[in-house]
Amino acid sequence: MRTILIIEDDKAIRDELKQLLETSGYKVILLEKFDNTLEDILKNKFDLLLLDINLPNLNGEMLLKEYRKVSNTPVIILTSRVGEADEVLSMSYGADDYITKPYNPTILLLRIANIFKRMENNTNVFSYDDIKVYPSKGLLIKDDKELDLTKNEMIIFTCLLNHRGDIVSRDELMTELWNNEEYVNENALTVNISRLRAKLEDFDVLKAIETRKGQGYKLL
Repeated sequence: MRTILIIEDDKAIRDELKQLLETSGYKVILLEKFDNTLEDILKNKFDLLLLDINLPNLNGEMLLKEYRKVSNTPVIILTSRVGEADEVLSMSYGADDYITKPYNPTILLLRIANIFKRMENNTNVFSYDDIKVYPSKGLLIKDDKELDLTKNEMIIFTCLLNHRGDIVSRDELMTELWNNEEYVNENALTVNISRLRAKLEDFDVLKAIETRKGQGYKLL
């Protein structure tokens, strides 16, 4: 059974969503307090997040941006805003879909089902020495240890892995990110590379990514 976390401050809508999803066979978790929202999200295990943009004293888009730094779990934005700029911003921050309220229950269920179908179809598993790489889950597994990568970190890592031993230019990496609907500038790419290196080192994978000045990066 798939689990969906709902973050919606309107109790009537929240309860309506809960009933709709449970009737459709999903397990539902509700977040009803918004004091430590990111921390509370990370305490729960779920397969998809339904996130309202307009939360008390909180910008849902910025919450999404922070959440994407630590998790690759699918997110559907629910909002009463109808501006194109809000949709573009939400998608650039890592939303998998964007639905305006009042929503059509059938369309919402179809959007959710499509996301889960894509997850099931994207089951490719790669190997990096003795590490199993699961791109669709944003996960690296070695023995009994697991390493979570963000969406951008996994895109970078799999791109380097697919060209292991060869130099991959910064332009190639940025194109790969752009093709996956992630806009990343030069500084953001540098930050993502640094975070990926740090995570790999904490995972006892030392000096895996080599920098070639003026050329790009190589996965050793």
